[in-house]
Amino acid sequence: MTRRFTIQCVSVKSLCIETSVAYTRGGCRSCWNETIEAHRRDVHDAILRTTAALVTEHGLGSVTMSQIAEETGIGRATLYKYFPDVEAILMAWHERHVQGHLEQFAQLRDQAGTASERLCAVLEAYALIQHEHHGTELAALLHRGEHVARAEQHLRDFIRGLLVDGAKAGDIRDDVAPNELASYCLHALNAASSLPSKAAVRRLVTVTLAGLRPPR
Repeated sequence: MTRRFTIQCVSVKSLCIETSVAYTRGGCRSCWNETIEAHRRDVHDAILRTTAALVTEHGLGSVTMSQIAEETGIGRATLYKYFPDVEAILMAWHERHVQGHLEQFAQLRDQAGTASERLCAVLEAYALIQHEHHGTELAALLHRGEHVARAEQHLRDFIRGLLVDGAKAGDIRDDVAPNELASYCLHALNAASSLPSKAAVRRLVTVTLAGLRPPR
């Protein structure tokens, strides 16, 4: 008995949907670069937030780069491409934090009201920030950064401008140089970090403002 094999041909018609998008070479490269930069910013932000949360929960000395990488959801090698160590991450986080405060002060300065009212709003916001950030190991570390000195000078100039506006309006004394008054405000309100309550902080602001009024 012999076997016979037959060859069967099956024809399959495939349906291919082609989508064509017109890009110029420069435009395509630009979109790709923007996507990469957006991803890097997202990873950078996630690292900062994760590190700050870990330090708050466990303390400065207990946080490692391995923990940060694991909690962020990235590899250690990737983390080291962004930052060399935990301290560098915290410095970057604090610099962004300080910049946020300066933007907050600018919004208060630009709101409606008299020069005296705007100055009061800025000084109270500064005092409350000092009150919320008590002297800790983390605060001591972060305030060694060069960005802190730059921010303090920016804030001093910022308050000086408000004092000049207030003096022109007759609300702030003009017998003392604005630079000296700005230093007086900052040094006086730094004491808010040791006060027990926000009510005490606001009383301190009231006393500080009293020293700025024109002499009778």
